Amino acid sequence: MEFKSLVEAAEKWCSGNPFDLIFAEEDDERRLDFYAEPGVSFYVLCPGGNDNFHVWSESEDCLPFLQLAQDYISSCGKKTLLEVLEKVFTSFRPLLGLPDLEDDNFEHYHADMEGEPGPDHQQMGVSQQ
Repeated sequence: MEFKSLVEAAEKWCSGNPFDLIFAEEDDERRLDFYAEPGVSFYVLCPGGNDNFHVWSESEDCLPFLQLAQDYISSCGKKTLLEVLEKVFTSFRPLLGLPDLEDDNFEHYHADMEGEPGPDHQQMGVSQQ
């Protein structure tokens, strides 16, 4: 993707969350730097060719929270910039003072597990005779 298009996508993404795109550089590395209060910062190195995106932070406080996004990027399949940014945002929610998002799939699974077991399910420790 052309770097200008990546910058435009990043600016649009920033309009819906607390982050600002504070720096975009194409010369040495295709890098986008983001910042949000209270001191949450990260950058994305954008691929040129067959490479993947790369996320990192120069802040020791932020770095551990990027593990989820880094794992996501290295998983199978190409990712878009917006997919990467959304994963970073999700990772940083605790640092931003935002509640964790519940995984809808987990909630759905958990909801199915609540209540009384069906007639074909034996309860632990209870023998059916």
